[in-house]
Amino acid sequence: MLSKSMQEAINEQIKNELYSGYLYLSMAAYFESQSLPGFAHWMRLQDAEERMHAMKFFDYVLDRGGVVTLRAIDAPETEFKGPLQVFEQVLEHEKKVTDMIHKLYELALKENDYATQVELQWFITEQVEEEKNASEIMEKLRMVEARRQGVLMLDHELGQRGAD
Repeated sequence: MLSKSMQEAINEQIKNELYSGYLYLSMAAYFESQSLPGFAHWMRLQDAEERMHAMKFFDYVLDRGGVVTLRAIDAPETEFKGPLQVFEQVLEHEKKVTDMIHKLYELALKENDYATQVELQWFITEQVEEEKNASEIMEKLRMVEARRQGVLMLDHELGQRGAD
């Protein structure tokens, strides 16, 4: 069984994961409005991934005999200044999520909650990938920033995500 403090912390993380998806969906809408459907596609997949993360926490709380308490999700930002700025924001957001996961892990360590420590290992590994992906796209955008056709090529590349 989860401790009350761990249950509360994970319920907060469920909200945070859902917010992440909401933020990426807002970014997808922005990219659609900019005629960048590949970027929008990538963000839609990010949204789906974040919702999956929320459900992984959701199911974990229930599997441990806890109670899921859903919380209000703040409205995400809707105005962006371009693809590079969006991916800079994505990287900063993912770093913030990494910090949240680390704090959950620290709580699990403090409470000697070994099952939650094991569960959180998956999220720790996932965050390494999330930050790496955002960094790589950001660096590619910096390389092509001076040439608009480069953004279109990257848009096409991002549109191929999940097609493998």
